[in-house]
Amino acid sequence: MNHIDSNRWRTIDIVVASVIAVAFGVIFWAWGLVWSATDGAFAFFPPAQTLLYGVWLMPAVVGGLVIRKPGAALYCETVAAVLSALLGSQWAGTVIPQGMVQGIGAELAFAAFRYRSFRLPTALLAGALTGLSAALFDFLVWNAEYDLTSYRIPYALLTIVSATVVSGAGGWALTRALAGTGVLDRFPAARDYRAPV
Repeated sequence: MNHIDSNRWRTIDIVVASVIAVAFGVIFWAWGLVWSATDGAFAFFPPAQTLLYGVWLMPAVVGGLVIRKPGAALYCETVAAVLSALLGSQWAGTVIPQGMVQGIGAELAFAAFRYRSFRLPTALLAGALTGLSAALFDFLVWNAEYDLTSYRIPYALLTIVSATVVSGAGGWALTRALAGTGVLDRFPAARDYRAPV
């Protein structure tokens, strides 16, 4: 199979990407409640709340690591965002373009390696770039009224940290765990991530 053919999505790719996206869409909606509930806990330094942010960026990294085809990161993050909006996200439809922007961030990381590297460093880069794209979106859309040095810059930097650790390292660990269960046996990720018996 040549590389061009290997970039073509199979039916199982669409199904599994959709399952990843739907699962995270429900998690997104629930995580929005956690975010709101923790407002008070971060009153001492509100930008620190973004340390929780990485959960919202995981489907982009997990989708890219599992499906390994152009568009997978964007698809998983966008569909998850659409579902969270339909479930009643407190941020309403704005989460849809936000999800698209975040998905593009991870997509750029996988594209940089021509969809051929899916090791931990690639996952960390995908997490970081997803965080960067999220931070830029929030910088311009949600946080435009806030002070630059005391809020917007720390918010952006902590978003990237959270994304690198939670969605990058966490997404890589989750993909390894899924591979270990056998549910990814029809994907290259099963060979790469399954620990030797």
